[in-house]
Amino acid sequence: MRLDKYICDCTGLTRSQAGKSVRQGLVTINGELVKQAARQVSDSDTVILDGNELQLVGLRYFMLHKPAGFLCANEDAEHQTVFELLDEPLVERLHTVGRLDLDTTGLLLITDDGQWSHRLTSPKHHVPKTYRVWTADPIPTEAISQFAEGIMLRGEKDPTKPAELEIVAEHEALLTIHEGRYHQVKRMFAAIGNKVEQLHRERIGGLQLPADLAEGEYRAISPDELALLY
Repeated sequence: MRLDKYICDCTGLTRSQAGKSVRQGLVTINGELVKQAARQVSDSDTVILDGNELQLVGLRYFMLHKPAGFLCANEDAEHQTVFELLDEPLVERLHTVGRLDLDTTGLLLITDDGQWSHRLTSPKHHVPKTYRVWTADPIPTEAISQFAEGIMLRGEKDPTKPAELEIVAEHEALLTIHEGRYHQVKRMFAAIGNKVEQLHRERIGGLQLPADLAEGEYRAISPDELALLY
């Protein structure tokens, strides 16, 4: 890899900024001062920029217990974003895998692997997502069959894909959906004359939100947990 690209990948600097740092004599490779931005760098080399050792940041996979009031966006002028909860280098390279509404809590995946997030959100793969729902009115038992048959949402041409509804209490249920339409869970309950008061995502694929991960906390997803998502 070229030295200037290596610096960019490690720091987030632009190619021109990285090249300027090299020409200014701020970079050494294995203790040798280097002023050629095209110099090749390998994983075994030790690269120092202005006194700081550089390390490549590989692809990252995180799970976050999203609190209410945080927006799934990299920047926003009015609300705090989920990325403000992360303490990671080059956080601007990360993105959320899908979105949770501002007032929705629960399991949120964050990565810088675009292919991985596309696979999880693509309609072709139908990765199931389970939500715990609290409603304003009692949930009728017939809602189980209605959701299983598919719900026609306002403004949509096709009904939702079959969804699994488990009524937990009079105003509480678990709903598993296999697609990700805009505000889908809220719109499904609105279509049967009910209103979602609170929404919490518990599971994506086979990956459950850990009980010991408090609201606002996050951690890396292990290789075994990555496999559960499919």
